[in-house]
Amino acid sequence: MTPADGLTLRPADEAALDGIADVLAANDLPHQGLDASPGQFVAGYAGGDLVCGGGVELYGADAMLRSVVVAEPHRSQGYGAALCERLEALASEAGATDGYLLTTTAADFFEAHGYEAVPREAVPDDVLESPLVAAHCPASATCMHRSLDE
Repeated sequence: MTPADGLTLRPADEAALDGIADVLAANDLPHQGLDASPGQFVAGYAGGDLVCGGGVELYGADAMLRSVVVAEPHRSQGYGAALCERLEALASEAGATDGYLLTTTAADFFEAHGYEAVPREAVPDDVLESPLVAAHCPASATCMHRSLDE
């Protein structure tokens, strides 16, 4: 089995957003307000089951990956990497050149995917003032950055 075998990624509809919220909640991650996000969400399916999901919000040339999650039994199969690549492609296609995210649990995963930890002060104000960050991301979250031009 190659990474992400059998994974289908598609725009998230209302049912998928509910499923993504359930997977986020099961992993003690912020899950409120996905339907109010200004971003685009992508849902990943394998064998007919929702296995991953996440979104990207655009702030000019900056993009914020948000609510990226892979259901526990489906980790280490390349789904998270494939999802991030799709979200980054959506951001790049919309003109974003820099990707940001905040994480409390997955810094190692994102580092392996090319993100580097940066001081909170290095994150653009628009990203830090987004509804997700302002309402749900603790000050202890690791801030990460990746150039989307690479």
